[in-house]
Amino acid sequence: MTDVRIAFVGAGSVVFTQGLLADLFSYPELAHARIALHDIDPERLATAEGAARHIAEVRGAKPEITAHLDRRAALADADFVINIVQVGMNEATRTDFAIPARYGLRQTIGDTLGIGGVFRALRTFPVLKALAEDMSQLCPDAHLLNYTNPMAMNLLYLSRIAPALKATGLCHSVYWTMHDLARLVGVPFEEVSYLAAGVNHQAWVLRFERSGRSLYPLLDETIARDPGLLRRVRVDMYRRLGHYPTETSEHSAEYVPWYLHHTEEIERLRLPVGAYLEIIEENTASYERTREALALGAPLPVEGTLEYAPQIVHSIVTGTPRTIYGNVPNLGLIDNLPPDSIVEVPCLVDALGVQPTRIGTLPPQCAALNSAYVSVTDLVVRAATDGDPRHIRHAAMTDPATAAALPVERIWDLCDDLVRAHGELLQPELRVRLGH
Repeated sequence: MTDVRIAFVGAGSVVFTQGLLADLFSYPELAHARIALHDIDPERLATAEGAARHIAEVRGAKPEITAHLDRRAALADADFVINIVQVGMNEATRTDFAIPARYGLRQTIGDTLGIGGVFRALRTFPVLKALAEDMSQLCPDAHLLNYTNPMAMNLLYLSRIAPALKATGLCHSVYWTMHDLARLVGVPFEEVSYLAAGVNHQAWVLRFERSGRSLYPLLDETIARDPGLLRRVRVDMYRRLGHYPTETSEHSAEYVPWYLHHTEEIERLRLPVGAYLEIIEENTASYERTREALALGAPLPVEGTLEYAPQIVHSIVTGTPRTIYGNVPNLGLIDNLPPDSIVEVPCLVDALGVQPTRIGTLPPQCAALNSAYVSVTDLVVRAATDGDPRHIRHAAMTDPATAAALPVERIWDLCDDLVRAHGELLQPELRVRLGH
């Protein structure tokens, strides 16, 4: 596969595209890859193409780079498809925050679960359906590497509408959690062994070891010496559940009913309500800096990301074995979660592709929280696959943070308002206001 073809769908997410390309071009075996960039925004696509050519030059790579407003042209004969689309962009994200805020519903990130995650998924599903149909015709053997959130909802939807698609969801949360935990306890990351499993953004560190000995006692000592650590949601959850969660406190707070509905908990745990709104502004500013630098012929930073997609491409192309964390259908991997749910587990990657690891049984308290998460995910996907707008409301009613904050009638009213606001981005059957 010396002429491996890698298609980027949503390449206008320029900063993310830059990091992935910097990693890809760092491998000599991929220096002549065919890179097909696709986006529906001509300006962002042109910026992505310019950045790609600059990164290739700096890395000393000589890829074939093409840019396509037509998705099918980018997908033709692809070996790998990297999906980084954000349907509705910043305007839709602001809507996901602004309307719930009028109801008194607090969110921090809003991209995985909760009311923000529900509607981000619903406006992404039509694009995923079209992408899956195109891939089935143009590159049926390609690996789809998905970064678009909400990860579990998107992968579950794909598994139900296109079960033959070789799709894996990728997220950096486990890696960076373990990197940060190693630093926190003062142990070199290279000396740490770990095992995590659960669902995306709510997996659990099941083993955290050095030379076969658990590092959890050392983490406990570190927390005892620093009372400030007790003012983090993740530490609070760890102390009560016995296993450290693999996403940030800002994320973790949204998937349970205990924190965001209570002002005193927001203050105690220093939760930044609406944090993602600042992140999207920072991302926009980064894009503008890239665009301006290219226009002026100024140098761009070329930094790797340590993301999994380039590692997967390299492992499959060269046969180099690696372990990554992937989001895949359960299918017997975790016994006490539904068999058709999407779980996050370690996966071996080599020339045979992505091969998930069987975990067995999660600690019951961890599985209980994951079960609430996958129930919401299932209902959102059923809303789309069944064309049933009532399931949108059922998902919101089931969501732990939404149910903790609002009475059921207000939940239905909120869903009506968001359906109206997102309008044409939703599939036609779901553009229905139901009242109560």
